[in-house]
Amino acid sequence: MYSVEKIREDFPILKRKVNGYPLIYLDNAATSQKPQLVIDCIVDYYSNYNANIHRGVHTLSQEATDAYEIARKKIQKHFNIKNSHEVIFTSGTTHGINLVANGFSEILLKGDEILVSAMEHHSNIVPWQMLCERTGAILKVIPMNQEGVLVLSEYEAILSEKTKLVFVNHVSNALGTINPISEIIKKAQDKGAAVLIDGAQSCSHIKPDLQKLNVDFYVTSAHKMCGPTGVGMLYMNEKWGNILPPYQGGGEMIKEVTFKKTTYADLPHKFEAGTPNISGGIAFGSAIDYLNNIGFAEIEKYEMALLSYATNELLKIDDLTIYGTGPDKTSVVSFNIDGIHPYDIGTIVDKLGIAVRTGHHCTQPIMAFYKIPGTVRASFAFYNTKEEIDALVSAVKKAQMMLT
Repeated sequence: MYSVEKIREDFPILKRKVNGYPLIYLDNAATSQKPQLVIDCIVDYYSNYNANIHRGVHTLSQEATDAYEIARKKIQKHFNIKNSHEVIFTSGTTHGINLVANGFSEILLKGDEILVSAMEHHSNIVPWQMLCERTGAILKVIPMNQEGVLVLSEYEAILSEKTKLVFVNHVSNALGTINPISEIIKKAQDKGAAVLIDGAQSCSHIKPDLQKLNVDFYVTSAHKMCGPTGVGMLYMNEKWGNILPPYQGGGEMIKEVTFKKTTYADLPHKFEAGTPNISGGIAFGSAIDYLNNIGFAEIEKYEMALLSYATNELLKIDDLTIYGTGPDKTSVVSFNIDGIHPYDIGTIVDKLGIAVRTGHHCTQPIMAFYKIPGTVRASFAFYNTKEEIDALVSAVKKAQMMLT
């Protein structure tokens, strides 16, 4: 039986107050809160077996190495990845995207085409623009409609034999839209293009099966999944792992070094230069355990109920518009009230202890499409409640009354 009250007991931060009010944390799309189990995991590493990994014969190093590699196996199993060496630890989603972009800078030719969607986070736009500047490749955009849904007929129209890479987020961080990535991947690969899926916003809500998706690259961040900041995962199909050059040079990623020539280590170490975020990697594994113990089917069911409730209650407010109204969404509601800047609403609800995100959410092209400066974004997690949504609605009404 799903018990949100019991789950909330696992999160110490939910007990604090902000501006004299109980914290209502509705900024989960930016980062999720951490259960005590994950916090304890980090403390345990630094308290009991802090050591560098893969390099020492002493007991602490072996214990740390074992724990780190067990975490890699947990990630492999969670995402149904064929081989553990296809799991590359990164500092987060942005790092993973840049790693792939750097590798393709050695492959792309002038006139090659790469596609991104109109609803991408800046982290999945800027690296590809930089790549095009370096290589002479051409960036094309898959358009979206007013509902915040990609126009697949237009996607098919711009796909061609010149398309070498396609990059799409699994879920829009600004709108909550779930993109039809299975179809996107298949159509791209039928043209011989590789596909990278940005899973930063999906993995706290959805459990993707990467073998079933047959995707080339998939990136995500631990901190969106109740894990720590500063660590993430890049899935890189073994084929591409053997083709792409290393992103960084240094320790760990080498097989043999002389002053005449260096040979590189096998996957995954080829792309893991330097001392990693060891405690973060281990805690990432613990966070995955925590989420799976609750169950993603239960999480999805509960969060969809929150989304439906929040949508219905917010739309009762006069002059309120929700952006991102497609049929497939995760638990994100982005909205504005006519004549009121989103920042002003966010400031007032914060005074009442409610954390929401305001602004363009690193998706300025989406805001330009809707001709708005930004939105108020409330993003819900499996530890939020309908009572918290009631408090949000009440706070937004108060803000509207004060600002009009």
